[in-house]
Amino acid sequence: MVYKIVMVRHGESAWNQENRFCGWFDADLSEKGIQEAHAAGKALKQNGYKFDVAHTSVLTRAQHTLKVILEEIGQPDLPVEKTWRLNERHYGGLTGLNKAETARIHGEKQVQIWRRSFDIPPPPLEESSEFYKIINDDPRYKDGPSKEEFPKFESLKLTIERTLPYWNEVIVPQLKNGKQILIAAHGNSLRGVVKHLDQMSEEAIMGLNLPTGIPFVYELDEELKPIKSMQFLGDEETVRKAMEAVANQGKAK
Repeated sequence: MVYKIVMVRHGESAWNQENRFCGWFDADLSEKGIQEAHAAGKALKQNGYKFDVAHTSVLTRAQHTLKVILEEIGQPDLPVEKTWRLNERHYGGLTGLNKAETARIHGEKQVQIWRRSFDIPPPPLEESSEFYKIINDDPRYKDGPSKEEFPKFESLKLTIERTLPYWNEVIVPQLKNGKQILIAAHGNSLRGVVKHLDQMSEEAIMGLNLPTGIPFVYELDEELKPIKSMQFLGDEETVRKAMEAVANQGKAK
C-alpha cells in the first residue's frame, strides 16, 4: 500500500509582502498570494488530484489559500478540518516588526538566531503590545488552546511539539483509512511534519525554506516512511526562486 499526501504553504500574505513577522496575527493574502493559490490549484488539477478531506489552520491566509485551491480543482464543498495546531509559529515580541529593519537594528545574526535556531524562541509578546489583545482575545481560540497552552512565543521545537499530536492523532488515522488528504498550512507547521517524515536533523530543517503557494507531495509506505519525499508540483526554477525569496527576508536592506 502506498499513501500519498499533498501539502502547501499558503500564498504570500499581506505581511509577507511587507516583510513583517506575522505568526499568529491574522493577515490575509496579498494579490500575489491569491494568484499563487490559483496557480497551486491549477497545478493540482493538471496532475489529476482529488481529495476526501482537507486540513488547515485557523488563520485566514491558510484558509483563503485552501478555498481558492478547492475552487480550482472543482471541490469547493470538500470537508475541511481547522485547528490552531497547524498555525504558523508564534513570533512573540517580533510580531508586526519588519524583518529587514529588525536585522538593521539588531544585526542579521540575531535575526537569523530568532528565525532559524531550532530551540531558541524570540522574546515574548508582552501585554503592552498592540497585537496582544488582537491575538489572545480572538474568538477563534475559544475552543483551544487553553490559557496554559496559549503561547507568548514559539521556537520551531515548540511549534513541532503542538503540531505533531494533530498529525499523529487525526491525520495519520485518515491516511491509513485510505483518505486522500490535502494540508494547507504555514512554513513552520509544515516544517514540523517534514522533519518528522524525513527524520531531518535540526540543522537541516532550519535550512529548509518552504516556498509560498507551491504544493508538494509525499509518497509513503505502510509504515508512513517516505518512498518519495517533497515532490514539488512546479518547475525547478520557479521553486528555486521562491525558496531564495524566503531565505532573503531576514537580511538588512
